[in-house]
Amino acid sequence: MTPATGKLIVIGTSAGGLDALKRVLGALPADFPAPVLVVMHIGARESILPALLRKVCALQVRHARNGEHLAQPTILVAPPDRHLTVVRDGPLACVRLANGPMENYTRPAIDPLFRSAAAAYGAGATGVVLTGYLDDGSAGLRAIKACGGTAVVQDPQDAFAPDMPASALEQVAVDYVLKLDDIGDMLLHLAAAPLRPASEEAAMKRKPADVPEWIRVENSYANGGGNLRELQRIARPSTFSCPECGGALWELNGAAGGQAGAEASAERQSVQQPAPRTRYRCHTGHGFTALALEQTQDRVVEEAVWAAIRALNEKEELARRLAAESGARGLARAAADYEARAASAQRAATVLREALVRDPP
Repeated sequence: MTPATGKLIVIGTSAGGLDALKRVLGALPADFPAPVLVVMHIGARESILPALLRKVCALQVRHARNGEHLAQPTILVAPPDRHLTVVRDGPLACVRLANGPMENYTRPAIDPLFRSAAAAYGAGATGVVLTGYLDDGSAGLRAIKACGGTAVVQDPQDAFAPDMPASALEQVAVDYVLKLDDIGDMLLHLAAAPLRPASEEAAMKRKPADVPEWIRVENSYANGGGNLRELQRIARPSTFSCPECGGALWELNGAAGGQAGAEASAERQSVQQPAPRTRYRCHTGHGFTALALEQTQDRVVEEAVWAAIRALNEKEELARRLAAESGARGLARAAADYEARAASAQRAATVLREALVRDPP
C-alpha cells in the first residue's frame, strides 16, 4: 500500500455549492499534488454531483469509496447519506464512510470531514468553507486550526449564501479570505508547498494522543462510536433534549469548540482564535450548533403541531359519530355532549392550523 501524501484538501459547501465547486475545482490542474475531499449538503437523495464536476475538472472526480487509500491526487465527493471521514494508521490514510448520527441535521455533514482531516493530517490539512446557510463547517475548521492546519474561507460578499463563510470568519482565525476565482490558485500553492520536515514526520506518525480530546471524542461519534462517559469529559448537561432521538443534549465545553492551544503549530500559537458559538451533542451522537438546533426544533414543532391537528380532526369526527349514534338511541343529552366535544376539537384544530400556516415574522 502506498503511503499517503502529507497534504489533504477538504472542502465544505451547501446552498449555491455546485457553481462554487465548479469554479474552485475547475481551476485545479491535472497534476494537482494532493487529494481533495468534498462534502456538499445533499442528504439522502441521489446525487450526480461527481458527473457534473467531471465536465469542468482536469482531475478525476467520483464518489468516495469506503476503505480506499488516499494515495493519488483525485477529487472524492461524499456519497448520499454517508459521512465522509479520513482515518490514518501510521503512514497510511484512507477513506471511511459512515452512517453515523446526523450533525447539524444533515448527513453527510462538513464538520465530521474537517475534524477527521485535522486528526489525520495535522499541519498538512487545509479546510475550505464555501457558500452555504447556517454554520456547518465552522467547528470543523476550528479543529483544523487546532491541529496546525490551514483555514481558507470564501469571501462572504462573494457567496451565494454568506452564512457559512461569515460564521467561519466569526469563530475561526482564518488564514485566507478569498473570492471564488482566487481559491483554486491558493489551493495549488498550499498543496505544492513542502511541509517542514518536522511537520511531515509528525503527520506520518500522528498518534491519538497528539490530537485534542474533543476532536477524538467527536470523531468517534461520526463513525458510530462514542459513549456517555467520553462525552462527559468534553461537555456538561444542558436543559434541552435532542430533536432527533429525544435524549438529553450536552453543551460542549469551550475546549470542544476548538481552542488553538499547544496543539497548534508554533507559528499559529500566537494567534488567538475567536470564541466559538455554543454547540450541543447527545450521547447517541447527534450534534448541533445552536443555530442548527433552533432550525431542527422548528421542524420538530411543525411535525408535532400537524400531528396534533390530525388527532383533533379524528377526535372531532369520532365525537360526531358518537353524537349521531346517541341521537339515534334517543339519548339527547349524550348527543349534545358529544356535539360540544366535536365543536371544541374543531376550534382547537382551527387555531393550530392558523398558527402553523400564517406568514412567519
